[in-house]
Amino acid sequence: MQQPCKVNCCAFSTDWEILVTGCDDCLVRVWNTLTNKMVCKLRGHQGAVKSCAFSNDSKMFATASYDTTVRVWQTRTGDCIHVLQGHTKSVEMVAFSPDCTKLCSGSWDCSAIMWDVEQGCVLRILSGHSSLVQSCDFDYKDKHVATGSWDYTVRVWPVSPIADEKVKILRGHTSNVHAVVFSRLGFLASGSWDQTVRLWNPDTSTLLFVLSGHTGWVKALAFSMDSLYLASAADDQTVLIWDVTSGTCIKELQGMTDQVHTCKYSTEGTLLASGASEVTLMVRSKPAQKEQNSAEQETSTV
Repeated sequence: MQQPCKVNCCAFSTDWEILVTGCDDCLVRVWNTLTNKMVCKLRGHQGAVKSCAFSNDSKMFATASYDTTVRVWQTRTGDCIHVLQGHTKSVEMVAFSPDCTKLCSGSWDCSAIMWDVEQGCVLRILSGHSSLVQSCDFDYKDKHVATGSWDYTVRVWPVSPIADEKVKILRGHTSNVHAVVFSRLGFLASGSWDQTVRLWNPDTSTLLFVLSGHTGWVKALAFSMDSLYLASAADDQTVLIWDVTSGTCIKELQGMTDQVHTCKYSTEGTLLASGASEVTLMVRSKPAQKEQNSAEQETSTV
């Protein structure tokens, strides 16, 4: 009997109809979320697939692997467009820029690499962290990229090197930084194994709020489209919804699995979180409806 394979990561297309998962068996699986059926398996990686991400136009997705490479795939055909080589150790994170022209990857080699998606080449090597770069995210103006590391810091880098703009180092977490995410208004959130979320103004390196409430490692973060709410998912089996303007927790969603890979808002304002060896979708009404104590919930397993 075939043993189940551990799912390390998952990502959804913009319309939520396609799901990509990466596993320890080196395979990338593509799913149709409307039918809950697997479309295909993609081979090429020689190590466990640790991270995956869709471009904003959903025409491409990228996967990062223990084999030290990043692969860029065409969504429509499943063809591998590029094999990006440059890291010297396992690649743990990959993210597209908003305009889909760049990728950022983070690795156990303590570096992040910014890639040109069209040419499949290195644009910049972001060196400075002293431990694993676990997370990365571009801001919506495509001017900065943030990286979170197991050295307990967040760094904010200019996408295009400018002589008078230095890398900003945000300190305060007391354990590994596992997630970073920008809001559309330019705020930056970081989640850590210290069980807190920190909200920053990255332009001034100012700490705005320390959001405390989780009892486990914070694994995933997502801002709502209007930037008013922040969702944080942790391995305490909860998702907390925070009011960004006040730094207060306005709702706790329970019932999540202990391994969270994705936490994301849709354009309609619904929240989706997924994780575990199975991919569980949990959709709830948007947090703006605070007066409703019982939010609508839908769950399915792929």
